Amino acid sequence: MRKIQMVDLKGQYKKIKEEVDSSVLEVIDSTAFINGPKVHEFQKNLEDYLGVKHVIPCANGTDALQIAMMGLELKPGDEVITADFTFAATVEVIALLNLTPVLVDVNPIDFNIDIEAIKKAITPKTKAIVPVHLFGHCANMEAILEIAKEHDLYVIEDNAQAIGADYRFSNGKRVKAGAMGDVGSTSFFPSKNLG
Repeated sequence: MRKIQMVDLKGQYKKIKEEVDSSVLEVIDSTAFINGPKVHEFQKNLEDYLGVKHVIPCANGTDALQIAMMGLELKPGDEVITADFTFAATVEVIALLNLTPVLVDVNPIDFNIDIEAIKKAITPKTKAIVPVHLFGHCANMEAILEIAKEHDLYVIEDNAQAIGADYRFSNGKRVKAGAMGDVGSTSFFPSKNLG
């Protein structure tokens, strides 16, 4: 019997080896390791794909979340609501910045953050909501954006597990995951959708 791996990085690599090797060698030969042409090409491609004005490539999804929260000038003690079913980095960044993580339950259907739980968790100290899109499926962004607007809160999308997903609003408009909130972050860690 053959063992089936949860994530077969070698198998994935073999399928695109020629393309990956060529691109890696191109970067090595150019010695443009940081902020070089390939980074700019990636940035532009991701902007176009997501339909956003700006993409800032980071070393990882954790850095992206940290930079997003720092850029929004959240203050120590501010509360940030997020799902209790998420990767540690989501909460780690909140705590690292001396913000207060407020973990709320997920709904049992798609495991995305529960809308009623968000509403119940809001206090005068709440400044942001971090919905975590999971398993290629977006959180209920229409409801989250309405709540955020009503309470003057930021929305920081953790899109590490749903890049490429489309969200359809009730008016029929479709928007890519990570492109609906004030800031979106994603990750290309090997176990993520596009790792």
